[in-house]
Amino acid sequence: MDFARRDLLALSGLAFAGAMLEPSAVRAQTPKRGGTLTLRVWDPPHCDPYLVVAFKTQVVYSFTHSRLLKHRAGPSVQPGSFVLEGDLAESWSQPNETTYVFRLRKGVRWHPKPPTNGRELTADDVVYSMDRFRNLIGNPQNYLLGAVERVEATDRHTVKVTLKEPYVWFPDIVANPMTGAIVAREVVEKFGDLKKWEATVGTGPWILDSYRPNIGMTLVRNPHYFVPGLPYIDRVELVVDEDQASRMTAFLAKKYDLGPEFMGAVNRPDWNQFKDQLAKHRPRLRTVDLPSNVRMGVTMRSDRPPFNDVRVRRALSMALNRQALVEAVADGAAVFNPPGLPIALKEWSLPIDQLGEGAHYYQHDPVEARRLLAQAGYPKGFSTVIDFHSFGETALVDGAQVVAKDLKEIGIEAKLNQREYGAYIATVPLGKYEGIVWGPSTPFLDPDSFLASAFLPESPRNNMKVNDPPLTDMLLRQRRVQDPVKRRDLIFEKPTRSSCRRSGIRRSRTTVRISATTTAAVSWRPGWIAERSSERRDQRLGCPHMRGRPAPRSNDRTRAGTASVRAPTPRHSALGYLSPRAFERRREQATLAT
Repeated sequence: MDFARRDLLALSGLAFAGAMLEPSAVRAQTPKRGGTLTLRVWDPPHCDPYLVVAFKTQVVYSFTHSRLLKHRAGPSVQPGSFVLEGDLAESWSQPNETTYVFRLRKGVRWHPKPPTNGRELTADDVVYSMDRFRNLIGNPQNYLLGAVERVEATDRHTVKVTLKEPYVWFPDIVANPMTGAIVAREVVEKFGDLKKWEATVGTGPWILDSYRPNIGMTLVRNPHYFVPGLPYIDRVELVVDEDQASRMTAFLAKKYDLGPEFMGAVNRPDWNQFKDQLAKHRPRLRTVDLPSNVRMGVTMRSDRPPFNDVRVRRALSMALNRQALVEAVADGAAVFNPPGLPIALKEWSLPIDQLGEGAHYYQHDPVEARRLLAQAGYPKGFSTVIDFHSFGETALVDGAQVVAKDLKEIGIEAKLNQREYGAYIATVPLGKYEGIVWGPSTPFLDPDSFLASAFLPESPRNNMKVNDPPLTDMLLRQRRVQDPVKRRDLIFEKPTRSSCRRSGIRRSRTTVRISATTTAAVSWRPGWIAERSSERRDQRLGCPHMRGRPAPRSNDRTRAGTASVRAPTPRHSALGYLSPRAFERRREQATLAT
């Protein structure tokens, strides 16, 4: 269903592929034209996606802009599947290992507003956008297109991209919502950059009609959108709502068509508290639970004391009581996720129980943690700082407190430093912080972006400052392997017993990565919401939230908590081991139809 596919892309912004409606639920509904969709969002720091690492900006762009390629979505696509299809490109080819050719759709038009005034999109626009992304000073993510040598318009509707060396993930990169937005030169020239909301002019299904700081945004249907008949919705209201209790109250009252949390979710504690009221007030509500690709964790720089000592990093990992964290924040309905790649990328994620010797450091063992600290020269512990941002959720505040409590038990005094969003997003992802960071990581849609961002020494997003030559060599080699199975085996580095200690990814997981991202678990929450209504369009779409928070409750009940932590693994549940078959049964049973 094309409507569902485009809505999934548009509504979910950065991480839309992490969730979808249960296929049977979607097929039973026929989309109708018209109506208004109302969503809870966040106030963006500014509107130039090339100058900030901020989902608050990129969510808006997913409504208004297009990319060369996109990841297929819709009722037939299972969560965790990342199949590419054309967006602005009607087709693409790879004549050799370092060349890609994209043939653009003809007749695609920019939004009918100044300064583009509805003119046709051409290959020159794609060349300009990719060159701006690669060369713009201050772009914290330009490394994602670092493999590009040059971009050329061979004719009005054909773009040729030449790479410096083979890079098999390149099509996934241009489909990435964080790198692929095609922008118009005259817009940048008129405004100087794209920070002002008036500069948000694209070729996407909706047009940004107005922006009200700290209140919301209104988008209207693009009558000239290049996919015939789409979009179905005439108007989208994006409402800024930073108050946790207010959001859930508004959702119960049908103000929001999707769940009130990140990507349209209802957090598990909220669901458990309000499900009876939801059944009464929103009887046609539909939800489904599934893994997400957002990961939560504790991060530290491995290039300076005391965290440059692997024993300290391992001690911190073993100090964390992950299960208690899950019980406190997710009402126990969560599981642990492996390091490296989240379980939402199901074909590329290596479960914790397959980490070999590295799995040991994910066990809660404060006695061993204190021994490691003493061995590293800190028998009485040390003092540090935990930087974090709440993202409008008490769970992230609670989570920081839980982490600090666990660290104190092994002698580490961690002072909490809650930072304003703008300051946090401009520093922490780039490694500019004092001690430890508690918070989410970017939900990429391909394995290479996860691994390259976190582990390649030249990546500005390598905020742990990892510099592990064997790991770097593996990451660069896998980029040249065309066969996905061989590429996956290389990433997993399934070593023989004699080579176990030399393997790149395992070495990272037993030294840097394990202690750098520590906690990993995410609630199984009701996500994807659909509801029929005669007053609005009869199809409502949403995605599950990945940063879970506690439900609003009275102040006299104290809970340790954390924001969500990563995606669920099909091999474990909060209650114990699940076989793959049992996991699939559990996921099928998780669909709620009230």
